[in-house]
Amino acid sequence: MRDLRQDLSSLWRIAVQVQPAKGGRVILFMSAHKGEGTSSVASSFAMIAASRSARTAWIVDLDIRRNYQYTSFAQGIVKDAGRPGRALDASLGAEQIYTVAGHESDLSYGKLLNAHQIEGQRLLVTRFRSDRLAPGQKVQLRTAPGWWSALRAAADWVIIDAPCLERTRAGLAFAGQADGVVLVVKADETPAADVAALRQEVEAHGGTVIGVVMNRLQDDARLAGRFG
Repeated sequence: MRDLRQDLSSLWRIAVQVQPAKGGRVILFMSAHKGEGTSSVASSFAMIAASRSARTAWIVDLDIRRNYQYTSFAQGIVKDAGRPGRALDASLGAEQIYTVAGHESDLSYGKLLNAHQIEGQRLLVTRFRSDRLAPGQKVQLRTAPGWWSALRAAADWVIIDAPCLERTRAGLAFAGQADGVVLVVKADETPAADVAALRQEVEAHGGTVIGVVMNRLQDDARLAGRFG
């Protein structure tokens, strides 16, 4: 995971102009293919947001099996960032953004999503406790608007790190919950047609694309443009 904070100033200027429906702003990051660098861009943007938040910023990692964001902070991969602190309950007293097959009404499965504050920062990162699932149990994400409303009430910024489209359509399912969607593109490899197709998919699912980050362009990331 790379630190791209110095390259995201243009994106920050666009994001602060986005008007949230209510409470904190929610920005979703996603890409079409694996290896585009979405997690690096999302965590770097979240670090900027945390440094400018009066309350806090959250990273919500939709890759609940891998928890890549939590693992990266825990292993010290994120430059100049502390490690995750103790686990906090991220259920927020609302309907959860996941269900466990066969246990939809079992409250004991309602606290599998934790949040960990990054030491020394106004930043929390989610971690899904898949290790508490029994063998063969299946988890499915769901939009749960009430949970997002509760999170908006608690945070100034919510950064959603969505897995790439070629792996899962989870990001599309949550696009409508976000105030803006940022597409991340591997500048020297991703065909323009794939970016256009992803934008169309996001908009078809109720999302609003506010920009495209061209990642790994001379080992940096640049805002390529803004879609109205």
